[in-house]
Amino acid sequence: MSEIEIYSDKDNETQIEVRFDNETVWLSQAQINILFGRERSVISKHINNIFKEGELQEEVVCAKFAHTNKHGAIKGKVQENKIKYYNLDVIISVGYRVKSIRGTQFRQWATKRLKKYLVEGFVINQKRLDQLKQTIQLIANTKVIDTIEINEAKGLLDIISNYARSFVLLNQYDSQTIEGANVNDEITYEIKYDEAKIAIAELKKQLIARKEATDLFGKEKDKSFESSLQSIVQTFGGEYLYPSIEEQASNLLYFVIKNHSFNDGNKRIGAFLFIWFLEKNMYRFKKNGEVKINDNGLTAIALLVAQSNPADKDILIKLIVSLLAN
Repeated sequence: MSEIEIYSDKDNETQIEVRFDNETVWLSQAQINILFGRERSVISKHINNIFKEGELQEEVVCAKFAHTNKHGAIKGKVQENKIKYYNLDVIISVGYRVKSIRGTQFRQWATKRLKKYLVEGFVINQKRLDQLKQTIQLIANTKVIDTIEINEAKGLLDIISNYARSFVLLNQYDSQTIEGANVNDEITYEIKYDEAKIAIAELKKQLIARKEATDLFGKEKDKSFESSLQSIVQTFGGEYLYPSIEEQASNLLYFVIKNHSFNDGNKRIGAFLFIWFLEKNMYRFKKNGEVKINDNGLTAIALLVAQSNPADKDILIKLIVSLLAN
């Protein structure tokens, strides 16, 4: 959610463009100056004191948003700058300190608008969930489907039927509320660059023999693949930053696919190393002998990762971890 609305006070003397994003409202310091009718130095002092006194944490209540203007641009080109914004918590705190009735008026206006956006967001998510249910029913009842489509469809259906009971996991993913899973921290195999390269070379050989890959498959563009593997096993104070098999496997899949380290085959290599890592840690199968995530399920997850917004990385990792931990 990212919207702009115009706020006007009761006398219609003050008009400010207010940004709605991440379930709160945002104003720059210049806008806060205008809202409360105070000098810049006065507002700066209050904001600094709010953080100095520990009333609010600056990294939580501040954000930088892109702002475009043509002032000073060369030959009419638009320039884009990052401007620091403060959320509603800061605005309210400043309002209390300057003892301005405008702060109360703005809070009432902002709260009313936020409720509207939150309700609309819920409705949109509910519609997406309903559409997903209809899609799954269609997949289950369809007999004639294109080969590629049926593989992806079966993968999605497998995830839902085996892991996301009553659509809970996918709904949690959509609303970004996935709970932490019970994970396995008994990591017995640490992935290494040289071994991974040998494994990828063997995979490439097999795929070329079946005419399913070219010489571009698995060729590294830069050092990002080696860097990705190093980040999987990084430690702090002698402890892994990703301390479970599920977390290392999930981040391995994500990094290989999203970093596009290879000229060709990023999704296939990511999926292959994901399985390879689970095999090495003897964690690919459930206690009953079934694979935790089958081939079609893994295909669907790889596609989800490839198409995902980088801003959703954390919640996507939680989804994959939850699937593995089930």
